[in-house]
Amino acid sequence: MPRFSVIVPAYQVQAYLHECMASVLEQSFTDLELIAVDDCSPDACGAIADEFAARDPRVRAVHLKENVGLGRARNAGMRAATGDYLIFLDGDDSLTPHALRDIADRIKETGDPDVLVYDYARTFWSGETVRNVRAGQLHEEGPAPFRLDDRPGLLDVLMVVWNKAYRREFVEREQFAFPPGYYEDTPWTYPVLMAAETIATLDRVCVHYRQRRQGNILGTTSGRHFDIFDQYDRVFAHLDAHPELARWRPVLFQRMVDHLSAVFLKRDRLPRGSRAAFLRKARAHYGRYRVRDTGVPSRNRLRHALVRFGSHRTYRALWTATRLKRRAVRLAGALAHGVRTASLRLHYGVQRLLPVRADRAVFAGDAGRGHGCNPGALEAAFRTHAPGMRTAWVAASRFHHTIPTGTRRLTPGSAAYWTALARSKYVVGNAGFDRRLVKRPGQILVQTQAGTPLKHMGLDLQDRPAAARDTDFAEVLRDADRWDYCLSGNRHSTLVWERVFPAAYTMLEYGQPRNDVFQKATAAEVARLRESLGIPEGTVAVLYAPTHRDYRRTQRTALDLERVLRRLGPRFVLLTRAHPSYGAPLARSGGRLIDVSDHPSVESLCLASDALVTDYSSLMFDYAGLDRPIVLLSDDPEAYEAARGTYFDLRAFPPGAIARNEDELIDIFATGHWRGSRSAQLRSAFRERFCPYDDGRAAERVVRRVVLGETAGLPAVIPPDARHPVPSAASRTPTTSLPPAPVPAPGTPVPAVDTP
Repeated sequence: MPRFSVIVPAYQVQAYLHECMASVLEQSFTDLELIAVDDCSPDACGAIADEFAARDPRVRAVHLKENVGLGRARNAGMRAATGDYLIFLDGDDSLTPHALRDIADRIKETGDPDVLVYDYARTFWSGETVRNVRAGQLHEEGPAPFRLDDRPGLLDVLMVVWNKAYRREFVEREQFAFPPGYYEDTPWTYPVLMAAETIATLDRVCVHYRQRRQGNILGTTSGRHFDIFDQYDRVFAHLDAHPELARWRPVLFQRMVDHLSAVFLKRDRLPRGSRAAFLRKARAHYGRYRVRDTGVPSRNRLRHALVRFGSHRTYRALWTATRLKRRAVRLAGALAHGVRTASLRLHYGVQRLLPVRADRAVFAGDAGRGHGCNPGALEAAFRTHAPGMRTAWVAASRFHHTIPTGTRRLTPGSAAYWTALARSKYVVGNAGFDRRLVKRPGQILVQTQAGTPLKHMGLDLQDRPAAARDTDFAEVLRDADRWDYCLSGNRHSTLVWERVFPAAYTMLEYGQPRNDVFQKATAAEVARLRESLGIPEGTVAVLYAPTHRDYRRTQRTALDLERVLRRLGPRFVLLTRAHPSYGAPLARSGGRLIDVSDHPSVESLCLASDALVTDYSSLMFDYAGLDRPIVLLSDDPEAYEAARGTYFDLRAFPPGAIARNEDELIDIFATGHWRGSRSAQLRSAFRERFCPYDDGRAAERVVRRVVLGETAGLPAVIPPDARHPVPSAASRTPTTSLPPAPVPAPGTPVPAVDTP
C-alpha cells in the first residue's frame, strides 16, 4: 500500500497535463500511486494518461464514460485510491521538487494527522511566481498536531482541496465526498477542517497553482456560477447536522458573504442579464444564514451591504461615493506634493548661495537603506579622526534606528536633506549620487563603491541588456564626472573602476573601510552577535548569501534549505540573507533556519557566522579577509555569464571549495572539506590577491588623505600573513573529525550527520 495516492482529474488540460503528471512521478519520494481521472475530456487528456500508465506502473488511468465535473471526477479517483494519504492536484497545476518528501516527513513528525495543510504559490503565464499571501498561517511553531479551534486562522487560507493531504481512513470514516457543480471545494474543505481531530501545517510551497491567461473554469462566463448557492447550502446543512459545530457559523457566514460578493463583482463570470437574479439569490442566502451581532471588518462593509440589500444600485452609489472621496484625497495630495516640490527646489537654490561648511559631511549608502557598508565605516572614521567634524546620514525613516546617536538623521527629499547637500563640504556614498545634486566649488564627492567587482559594472553593461535594463549610461558618466575620489580595495578593482567609470577622479587604493571591523572585533563581540541572532551555542552557523540574477524576475534559491539542514544534522544552523533588490526573504525563520535578510549590518552577520556559502556575490571578497571558510555554489555559471558576465572565472581561482549542486554542497560540509587544508590554501591565495589592504585601517587612511590632506605618512599596511582577524566561534570549539562519507542519491534515507 503506497504512502500517497495523488489524484489528478483531467478535463481539457492537455497542454499542461504532461507537466503535472511528471511533477508527481519525478518526486524524490517515490512511495506513491498516481491516479489520473479522464473526465471524458474531448482533447488528448485520456491518451496522455494512458501513455504515462504504460511507462510507469505507479500510474493508473481511470476513464469516465461521461463528463461529471471536477468534484465527481475526484470521487472516482478516491474510489480507486489505496494510499495512506490522499493528495489532490488539478491537471494544470504541479508539485514543486521534493514536495512529497517534505510532506511525508512532516506527517511523520506530527504523528500522522488527519489533515496536513501546506502552502502554494501562484504561477502566472508571464513567468512570475507569487507565494500565498496568507502563508503566515502555516507556521510550524507550537504544538502539533492541533484542532481547528487552536488555529482558526487556517480558515483565512484559500479554501481549496489541493493544498492539503488527507488521511484516507479519516475521509472514509467521515464519508466525505465532493458534490457536483462549480465551487465543489467549499462544502468539502470547511467540513473536513472542522471534523479533523488532528491537523498539522507545513510551511513550504508544495504546489504551483497555475494562473492561466484563459481557459480557467472559474474565470469562464457561465450560469453554473449559481452553483455556489447550493454549495453553501451544503455547508450550513452540515453545521445543522452537527450542533457541536455551531460556533463556526459566524465565521462561515462572513466567508459566504465575501465569496458571493467576489463572484458577483468579477465582471467576466455571470452571463449578461443574470446579475440581478444572482443578487436576489444572494440576498436570500444572507437572510437565511445571517448571524446577528457579528462584527464586519470595515474593509468588507461595502461587500456586505451589496449582499444584504441585494441592490447593485445601492452598492454602486456607495462605491462611487467612496471612489470620489479617494480621488479628492489623491488630488489634494498631488497638489500638496507639487507645492512642496517647488518650495524645496527654491530652498535648495537659496542654500547654495550660502557658504560651504568645512566641518560638515553627509553620507548615504545602498539607496537610502540603513547605516553601513563603506560609507558607514567612513562616517564613524570621520568623527574619530577629524575632530570637530559633524556628520549626517541619509536614510528612509524606517532605517533611522540603524544610525548612531551621534550622527544627524536625514530623510531623502526633506528640507534638511537639501540643506546638507548644499552646505556640506564632503558628500560620501556607495552608489550614484542624487542627479539633482549641483556640485559646488569646494565640495568633495567620495565614491566608495560597494565592494570588489566580480560581475560586470558601469560601461561594461552596455552590451548586457538583461543586467543594464534601463540604465542611462550618459547619466552614469555625468555622475562619475562629479567624483573627486573613488575607493578601491585592490589592483583588480582599480583597473575595473578606471575603465568602466572613466573620469578625472583620484583613485584611492586603500582597502575596503567596511572590513576594518573584521580586524578589530573581539571574541566577546562575536559571542554577543551570535546570541542576538539566536544561534545556539556549540553550533556551526553557515551564512548563505546568494546574489541577484539579472535573468530572473523573481527570487529562487538553488537550495532546498530544510533538506540541507536535515542532511547535515543538528550541529548546523543556516543564516539566510536574500539580496536586497528582491525585497523578500529567502525563507521564513524557524528552528535552525534563521532569516537575516533585514539585519542592518552584513559585517555583523559575517562575524557571527563560521562559514559563507555564496555564488557570485562580492561578499566573498570581504569574507576572505576574515580568513574563514568560503564555499561557492555554482549551479548556473553559463546562464549567469551570459546575462551579467564576470571579470574572471571563479572556478579557476576560487576562494574555497566549489559545489555544482545541492548534493555536492552537502557533501562538502558533511565530509569536512569546507574547512580542510585545500580550502585554506585556496582562501589564502584569494585573500592575498583581493584583500591586500584590509588590515583594519582602511577608513583611517581615507580620512587622513581626503579630510586632513595627508599624502605621506599614512598608516603602513599590515601584510595578510601578519593579520589576526577575530576567529569564528566554531574554530574555538573542540571537534571530533569524522571520516568522509559520500552523500547518498536523492530520495535515499539519510541519518543525521554530526560533523565538524
